[in-house]
Amino acid sequence: MDATTAPHRIPPEMPQYGEANHIFELMQNLLEQLLIQQPKDPIPFMIKHLQRDSDYVPKIVILGPPASGKTTIAMWLGKHLNSNLLSVESLIAKEYSSLAADARTHYQKFQTLPDVLLVRLLQERLREEDCIRRGWILDGIPETREQALLIQTLGVSPRHVIVLSAPDTVLIERNLGKRIDPQTGEIYHTTFDWPPESEIQDRLIAPAGISEGETARRLLEYHRNMVRILPSYPKIVKVITADQPCVDVFYQALTYVQTVHRSNAPFTPRVLLCGPVGSGKSLQAALLAQKYGLVNVCCGQLLKEAVADKSKYGEMIRPFFEKETAVPSYIIMKVLGQRLDQQDCVERGWVLHGFPRDRDQACLMDSMGYKPNRVFFLNVPFDSIIERLTLRRTDPVTGERSHLMYKPPPTMEIQARLLQSPKDSEEQIRLRMELFYRNSAELQEFYRQAITLNGDQDPYTVFEYIESGVINPLPKKVPGLRAKEYPPGEQS
Repeated sequence: MDATTAPHRIPPEMPQYGEANHIFELMQNLLEQLLIQQPKDPIPFMIKHLQRDSDYVPKIVILGPPASGKTTIAMWLGKHLNSNLLSVESLIAKEYSSLAADARTHYQKFQTLPDVLLVRLLQERLREEDCIRRGWILDGIPETREQALLIQTLGVSPRHVIVLSAPDTVLIERNLGKRIDPQTGEIYHTTFDWPPESEIQDRLIAPAGISEGETARRLLEYHRNMVRILPSYPKIVKVITADQPCVDVFYQALTYVQTVHRSNAPFTPRVLLCGPVGSGKSLQAALLAQKYGLVNVCCGQLLKEAVADKSKYGEMIRPFFEKETAVPSYIIMKVLGQRLDQQDCVERGWVLHGFPRDRDQACLMDSMGYKPNRVFFLNVPFDSIIERLTLRRTDPVTGERSHLMYKPPPTMEIQARLLQSPKDSEEQIRLRMELFYRNSAELQEFYRQAITLNGDQDPYTVFEYIESGVINPLPKKVPGLRAKEYPPGEQS
């Protein structure tokens, strides 16, 4: 019998290494570039490609009708991401290029460029080292489906396509208000960006081609082309309404280009849910386990089972249970490690809650190789926790659990005999919440890629957010934005 047909036990370290270092995506990108570039000697090409480390640089296309503000958004993204902004104007203005010189001559004569010439200019620019290392943002390119297909045949493939959208009436009004300072070339607007200096106001002029009829003609041409361009970029298009403050448009665009699209890489979820008592961790873990087949690992339940089974570690835990004191972290990790090492956890993934509770426990868990790839913090206000927990009751006869507000007992007779657990007193809850929030800041600092959610809403709404965070790649984090770095700019 062929031994390769037998089921193999893959050590948990192997998929963790692959996920942490993006091995699957690395090989996929390398193969794509080999097939596109078709180098005569693949080995040096692959070495050079890997040394460049340019697989995750920005590759963005920004499209939009006249006066939608695409040039402004493209400029701000280019500055924030330290990437190269490429437009028709910048391509034909390139110095020391015979191709750009020919393009300038043609553009001055006809105010347009042939598709083939534009794409050749783009290809020449994208081969330069700064575009390879820092990526690129195409402003208003491609303008037609023919250009989009020509660009694709060169192997140029954007990761994100942003399309700005606004009603034509709004765009026509915007365009009519454009004014240009002939001395500086700065663009202003009679409504949105009027200069305070009277000297500048007096010399502003209306640019050519902004009449209502001319703008309407350009908008009609744009709409005709756009419906044919968008099918060239399936699954990577984000439409953003441009009829809102420019800074809001920019933030939405920035958020989108920071997202990483789902790949075909094998992925085994290892989910950690953190939150104060009563935040809903157990319910969310059960929902994840039910829908995705993950192993639901409740640390507290594991310790109780170990004591009930009278195992070696259970006997070590029993004295702490009897004294109602905290079980030492190293004992908890022994029990937890045994469970996470079992084959179902390795193959199907797991969702853990109840541990770690502080940074020291997180470091201990990490040092032993148990590293979650998705971490969620559920934030719930104190008043909501009190409402959730202090109204819980148990029927001593049937063992049925009730909630005086959300799941009241069916009869007054049953309600009269209900008991409250000592753990559900307001004093005990306050102590446990204070303990959690005392350690949560350091815990969140340790898990820097953690996602913080509002847990004080419908549990199925919370689950949708958690589910989205599990199945989609984590967003790339970039430095914070300072609004003063982005003064009002041209709205193209």
